[in-house]
Amino acid sequence: MPIQRRVNVKPTDNNGIEKKIKRGNAHRQASFFKRPPVYLLILIAFVACGAVGWLYFNLDSEITETLVRQGEVIQQPRIFEVKCSEDYDNYKRYPGCTPQTCGRAVTDHVVTHEEARMLRRLAERGLSLAGSDGGASILDLHSGALSMGKQFVNIYRYFGDQIKEVFSEEDFQLYRSVRTRIQGVIAETFGLDQSRMHLTKPTFFSRINSTVAKTTHDEYWHPHIDKVTYGSFDYTSLLYLSDYGSDFGGGRFVFMDTDGNRTVEPRTGRLSFFSSGSENLHRVEKVRWGTRFAITVSFTCDPAHAIVDPALP
Repeated sequence: MPIQRRVNVKPTDNNGIEKKIKRGNAHRQASFFKRPPVYLLILIAFVACGAVGWLYFNLDSEITETLVRQGEVIQQPRIFEVKCSEDYDNYKRYPGCTPQTCGRAVTDHVVTHEEARMLRRLAERGLSLAGSDGGASILDLHSGALSMGKQFVNIYRYFGDQIKEVFSEEDFQLYRSVRTRIQGVIAETFGLDQSRMHLTKPTFFSRINSTVAKTTHDEYWHPHIDKVTYGSFDYTSLLYLSDYGSDFGGGRFVFMDTDGNRTVEPRTGRLSFFSSGSENLHRVEKVRWGTRFAITVSFTCDPAHAIVDPALP
């Protein structure tokens, strides 16, 4: 009978096996964090993009309605009536001018596209003389105020007779003509006596880009009420001199109502105007890219706050 050899089998060392498993796991974990697998990198990128996208869209998620889009052409004023605020009970009333009906309106039929282009070139020439260090610069032809660095200068004093090489009498004639037409359409829309409306300050060109703000003057995006900020304002208008979506991104005008926000998309030659009380709390979105040009033209019912049209010195 063949002899069967007995194989000596070592007893199982459970403790040793556990140690090997732990060492293997530790090694794999270390390798994982040093060189994470491709699928994890994709997942991280996906989550990061999703978070950025969520943040981007939610920054503007309060825009619940677009009143007028850039691509539309509004021949007759599109009027949006809102209830006048109770603040008017605390203001002196001027018959024929103080708002009885409040609201906001938009039209593309007061200023031609070419006139708007000419006004933009006027603004570009004036603002090229200086400009703010931040993203918002203004040029006021009435007072001569011009952004320069972190302050303002009077262009008529600072540049003297040289200013006639920048502006012409034809520029000022166009400005006065446009101002008169704006005043007329506001009076007609709100049923006012145009002769009782007066141009008031500040009335100015604005140039806004995405440069980081350097002073509080550059922080144009804060919500505000014109009647509270300036006091004399009864009617505010904005004439846009550039196009949303092609000349700049962001920079839409936003009315902040209690039931949601409503926006106007700028278009070259578009006029937006509204009663200046707290029924029209508003702000401007931050400009993300490009340059936004506009003119703010404002009117008062109080003759004591009236200003005259600008003229070359």
